Amino acid sequence: MPGQKRVAAVHDLSCVGKCSLTAALPVISAAGIEVCPVPTAVLSNHTGGITGYTYRDLTEDILPIVNHWLSLGLTFDAVYTGYLGSFRQLDIVAEVIDKLRRPGGLVIVDPVMADNGRLYTGFTPDFPAGMRALCAKADIIVPNITEACFLLDMPYHPGPYDEAFIIRLLEGLASLGPKQVVITGVYNGNGLYGAACLDARAGRLDYALTGRVEGIYHGTGDLFASALTAALLNGRPLRQAAQIAAEFVYESIERTKRAGTDVRFGVHFEAGLSKFAALFGENAL
Repeated sequence: MPGQKRVAAVHDLSCVGKCSLTAALPVISAAGIEVCPVPTAVLSNHTGGITGYTYRDLTEDILPIVNHWLSLGLTFDAVYTGYLGSFRQLDIVAEVIDKLRRPGGLVIVDPVMADNGRLYTGFTPDFPAGMRALCAKADIIVPNITEACFLLDMPYHPGPYDEAFIIRLLEGLASLGPKQVVITGVYNGNGLYGAACLDARAGRLDYALTGRVEGIYHGTGDLFASALTAALLNGRPLRQAAQIAAEFVYESIERTKRAGTDVRFGVHFEAGLSKFAALFGENAL
C-alpha cells in the first residue's frame, strides 16, 4: 500500500465561517490525505458580512513552523496556499514554497483577495502585483473571475461571460507561469455555473459546470480549491478534479439553501463528506 500523501496548507484559521483551514482540513483529510496547517492568522470568524471579529497575526510563526518540519525530515506532496494578509506574508510564503517544493510535488495557489469586482477589506491596490509574483511560482492557480481580472490588470464586468473572455483570462493567467489554471465563478447565462480549466502544457480547455443556486455563499471558493486539491492528489486529471469540486460545492450550497441557514456562516459541506470520500476508495475516510 503506498504511503499517505501530505499537504502543507498555508491559510488563515477563521474559527467560524467554514472557510480557509476549516474547509481545507476536513475536505482534504476526508480524501485520505494528511493536512499540515500553517496558520497565517487566527480570526474569531471570517470577515464577510460580519463585523467586530478578533484577529491575531501569525506572520512571525510561519517560517519557524516550516523550518521545524524540515528539521524533522518531513516531505510534502503539495503546498496549498490561500488567504495571505500582507506583502510580507507573500514574501514569506514564496520562501515556504521554495523550502517545501519537491520533484513531482504540486504547488497550488488560491490567490484569495477579491470578489464581485472589489478587493477584500484591507488589501491595497498594489496587492495584486505581489500576488502575481506568487502565482508565478505555482503549478496550479485557482482564482475567481474578479481575482483573475486583478491579476491581469483587466477591467471586471459581471457575467454572464462568453468563451472569448474566459479564454483571454485563462491564457493570460497561464502566461504568468502556472502550468494549469482553474477559474471559478464562470457562467454562461444558460443556467450553468462552475469553473473553466486550462492545461497549458496540453493546450486543453475544459469546463466543470453544474446548476446554479442564486445568492452569495461565503467560503465556497475555499471549498472548491480544497476539493480540487484533494482530487488532484488522488490522481484525477484536472478536468475531472474540477468537476468533482464543482459538484461538491453545488450540493453543499443546495443543502444550505434548503436548510435556510444564515449564509454568513458558510455552507453545509459536512453532510457531503462521506460521498466525497467514497470517490477515492479505501485510502479515504
